[in-house]
Amino acid sequence: MGKSAIQAVIDDWIEAYLTDRDTSLLDLISFFIQCSGCKGVVTAEMCQSKEDRAMRSKMVEELDEGAGLQFKRFLVFPWILTVTWPMDADSAEYPLVQSGPSGRWFHSEFCEFVSVLVARCQPSVMFDSYLMNNLISLLTELSDSRIRAFRHTCTLAAVKLQSSLVGVALSLSVGIENNQKLYEVQRTKTVRSKSAQQLERIQNISELQERRAEIEGMMDAIFKGVFLKRYRDMLPEIRSICMEELGLWMKLYSSAFLNDSNLKYLGWMMHDKVPDVRLKCVLGLQGLYSDPVLLPKLDLFTSRFKDRLISMTLDKDNDVEVQAMKLLVLISKWCEDVLTPDDYKQLLPFVYSSHRPLAAVAGELLFSRIVNAAAPASDLQGEMSEEEAQKQQTLARLKALLQFYQESELHEHVVYLVDSLWDCGGSLLKDWPTLTAALLQNSSSPSAGGGFTPAEQAVIVEILVASARQASEGPALPGRSGAKKATSVKEKKVQTDDCLKLTEHLLRIVQKQETLGSASTSTSEMAAVLDLCSDPAVLEAASRSYLSLCGEGAAWCCTTRTARDSLVQRWVDRLTELLGESLRGDGFSADEEKTREIVATVKKLRAFHNCHDLSRWSVFDLLAPLLTEESSHGGAPAEVLEEVLQCLSFSMIWSLNTSSETLTCREKAVAQRLQLRVFCEQSHRCLSHSQLSVRHQAFLGVCDVLLAHSYQIQVWDPTSYSPLLYTPSPRLQRALLTFVCAHVFVDSDGQNRVSENSEMERLEDLHRRRNMLAAFCKLIVHGVLEMSTAAEVYTHYMKYNNDFGDIIKETMFRTRQINKMESARTLVLCLQQLFVRLKQEQSSSRAQSRIQTFTSIKELARRFALTFGDVVKFRECVVMIHRTSIEFVFQEFSQTPDGATPPFLSYLTILSEFSSKLLKPDKKTVFSYLLQHTAEHIIDLREECWQPLIYYRASLLAVAETEDAGSHVGSDRRPNLHSRSPFSKQKLEGSKSPCQIRPIDKGSKVPKPSTCPNQQKLRDMDPFAVPLELQEKSFNSETSVLVIHNEPEDGTVEVEL
Repeated sequence: MGKSAIQAVIDDWIEAYLTDRDTSLLDLISFFIQCSGCKGVVTAEMCQSKEDRAMRSKMVEELDEGAGLQFKRFLVFPWILTVTWPMDADSAEYPLVQSGPSGRWFHSEFCEFVSVLVARCQPSVMFDSYLMNNLISLLTELSDSRIRAFRHTCTLAAVKLQSSLVGVALSLSVGIENNQKLYEVQRTKTVRSKSAQQLERIQNISELQERRAEIEGMMDAIFKGVFLKRYRDMLPEIRSICMEELGLWMKLYSSAFLNDSNLKYLGWMMHDKVPDVRLKCVLGLQGLYSDPVLLPKLDLFTSRFKDRLISMTLDKDNDVEVQAMKLLVLISKWCEDVLTPDDYKQLLPFVYSSHRPLAAVAGELLFSRIVNAAAPASDLQGEMSEEEAQKQQTLARLKALLQFYQESELHEHVVYLVDSLWDCGGSLLKDWPTLTAALLQNSSSPSAGGGFTPAEQAVIVEILVASARQASEGPALPGRSGAKKATSVKEKKVQTDDCLKLTEHLLRIVQKQETLGSASTSTSEMAAVLDLCSDPAVLEAASRSYLSLCGEGAAWCCTTRTARDSLVQRWVDRLTELLGESLRGDGFSADEEKTREIVATVKKLRAFHNCHDLSRWSVFDLLAPLLTEESSHGGAPAEVLEEVLQCLSFSMIWSLNTSSETLTCREKAVAQRLQLRVFCEQSHRCLSHSQLSVRHQAFLGVCDVLLAHSYQIQVWDPTSYSPLLYTPSPRLQRALLTFVCAHVFVDSDGQNRVSENSEMERLEDLHRRRNMLAAFCKLIVHGVLEMSTAAEVYTHYMKYNNDFGDIIKETMFRTRQINKMESARTLVLCLQQLFVRLKQEQSSSRAQSRIQTFTSIKELARRFALTFGDVVKFRECVVMIHRTSIEFVFQEFSQTPDGATPPFLSYLTILSEFSSKLLKPDKKTVFSYLLQHTAEHIIDLREECWQPLIYYRASLLAVAETEDAGSHVGSDRRPNLHSRSPFSKQKLEGSKSPCQIRPIDKGSKVPKPSTCPNQQKLRDMDPFAVPLELQEKSFNSETSVLVIHNEPEDGTVEVEL
């Protein structure tokens, strides 16, 4: 409608009110009742006195169930108003609760109407002691109704009216204050200089004070008659409205509302069970604590409800916890000594929260503490220049940040700390010159205050790296939610400028360091570090550093390569010496000190072999003898074997990767294949090692090597020699599959190495198992293992869907791209394996019901069927699944009195899940194939044991989209046999079936046409061809499956499926 249109309507109403106030007031009352969604009738009768007891007894709200109406009778002096509406009005969707834009529009326009009404009535009719009194009486009565629509709408109108009256009271207070100031000025003037007009304005002070008192009386009536009754209403929307407006009243008109009596309502409702109510309380308190003038009136409230505010930072609602943290930031800023060190110890760790808005607000609290802690002394600030003072202040803040990180001991990820401080502490985190200067300064005397300890410098490095990543990539950390998904143009420009500044600064630092040192100095320092340290992270960083320095474009390429070769040669010589002393005799005989040295040296070679080709040092021949025996039989310890296996796998991968360059003759290719065979055999033996870590490393190593060999075979260049083909032995293939089943598809709770209370260990174990399963599936996808091997993996799809479902589905997708027919056969093999195991378990333990297991197999088949989305594309695959499964059910089955049905007949129920993926012609073809396998058996459709066959046959006949197998099953169980009633009493070997099926004499009944070998071969190749045995058999799949050929003299009926 717009504010101008509302003003025009209200102005017209005021003119009508000045003419006939009773009629106009009734129109306004009807408006509020209609805004409540009431479609009833409003009637009025005159009332002579407010104190009439008989009149008071009529103020009721009652039901007339016979008429289906409700009555609400209330006093709006001088009338008794009666509102009549249908009984179901409480369940109707009144305007305030409507969803969508219409509901939001009504809410805003309704609130605007109330505020404009008060504003336009202020100069003329507000103080006539008639309009506002009756309006307040109306809203008070209707807000106390048990009808939700009246209660909600009129409560909103009442509190909005209160807010508008607060604005009127404020304007009157300003007028009174201005007139009082003018009065004081006029008092100092002489009698001649006094202005008559000004003296007249001064005389209006008493009138303004009377009006303000009248407004305060109205506000008190609304507060006591509406707010005090509705702030605990059962409807959470009403409670939210009351709390929101109360905070506004206390902020705008603190002299009347801001007291401990009213603050207690906000404190109580912070315990409300609805998050929106708690949120409105916190937002109202934020408005109060942001005004320093109001803080003295909040001391008692702060002391009583501080613990509740701190606990709300753990609220289950994200918005509430964020706003509660913002409120505590305001309290920390304006109220000194309110939050104790214990409170800060509880609040500051929220910088590591997974919810980024909460972490960012906690970062503001932490940064304010850092700024206060690093404030420079006033006497020292005058002695140094501005630039030096700024640098010292930044270093002091950095010291405070490092102290917090080291003292917290709650988290080891600096990137989350940097992300939390990025919005408020960018000036510190983007001060890259100061961060690099802190790393380059002398750390010999950190206690003096000038330097940083090695531990602090390590944290500074992490901060520098995290800030560089944050500046280039933005706040997109794994595990942290709530970050903005879209970046504005301004933010993109700031990000670009930060990246440019960081790049320019780091280039200057690198150039400066190059002028100070030389390549030989840098490499010698790295070599000295590597001689003293064998930490995996340090070794990996050094290996990558050498890789960068040895690149073709590096300035120190030749010098660094020489230093690297010298370093590796020294390690190889030392390892040769150690192994020569330890491998004397039949086993490994090194003492504990030598064993540690061997492990450290192999770790260094392994770290460098990961990035560098060390083939010319013959690392494989040097380390292969260590894989001879287990430690229990005189072999190397487990920690040695683990590092040796990984190093040998790197050696084999490098050898395969450089085959096009190193294999110049067949002899070298044969030697390489021999190494590959030796590695696979030794790794196969290590798969049964007593130590779990050795088994894991052996499995991953052999998978990586076999995968690299497969890749080199695929990219073979005919113009040069290539690796000779190597196929893993069947024993190794079975061992890999057994390893996956034993170490991947197991419950974590059953493994002793994973404690039940350690979530981190559980996640690490899951990550390790996922890596092993992915490595095994890669072997299947790349053709190293037979595609049918994946059937065993697919059997675990339902149970471990949450942990490995994505890997298994990706394996299905990749194998189907390679060979869709073979992939479909793998799915069938998976289902058949599960079904056979189920039958074996049922036969071994008859007392235990495993129907849930059968249901899970059926559900697995349904999920497999859903993967065949394009029925035309996978037409041949689906038909092949049906034909193979039918053969599986009826293979080598001969009917006997003890075995009337095939043992795997219930598998047809599982197979029916694929029937929906058959095209109509293919359904007829599959049905014909089913008839071919069931024609020689006596089938009793009334027996329960044949229900799987009936169900499967019905799924093939359900050709219409609206039909399903269940409808056909019902018709099959009760076939229409009116024409066969004379034969219903005939029996065959004691059977009670009304329709008997028996074999047909192929020699006389249905002559079998002769087929030539070529025709038979063509029929076997075509999955859609109708079998020749059935081409001359008559059956009608549209009406009846049973077809009577003839009626023999013995009274039986010969039929054919």
